[in-house]
Amino acid sequence: MASFFEQLWESIFTPGPTPTLLLATNATFACLQVVLFVLLIATSSIHFIILSFLCGGLWWSINWFATELKAAQLKEEQEKALAEREARRATDDSDTEVEALTKIAKTKKVSGSHEVEVAEQIGELKHRGESGAGTKSGVSTEDEWEKVSENESEKTR
Repeated sequence: MASFFEQLWESIFTPGPTPTLLLATNATFACLQVVLFVLLIATSSIHFIILSFLCGGLWWSINWFATELKAAQLKEEQEKALAEREARRATDDSDTEVEALTKIAKTKKVSGSHEVEVAEQIGELKHRGESGAGTKSGVSTEDEWEKVSENESEKTR
């Protein structure tokens, strides 16, 4: 009995419905139904019939959800195992990725030439470092700063 409560305590912190948690849930709902039945007999109030139906609906929905969650987990595990098998099969078929890509390239027809054409150089190319201290970008930046300073001085007047 002590081990059941230990497993129940641990199952609270385990994601998903565990068998121990489902057993405790079902036992609790069964006890609640018994209490509602005893109260119905003792008081003959319709309220306990309504509460019993609500309790039964909640009990059923919890078990349904646990079953659906378990089925989804099983499906996910099967898909994961299938993906692992496919990956293992793919690595077993080819020793390296280069060989696999070579096989793919041989089976697919690729349009275009296999040679690279060299383009002729037209005009002169200047490197950025050749022009020295008075670069065009430096002058334009200084001009922009002068315009900003002029605008600020006009605003203060």
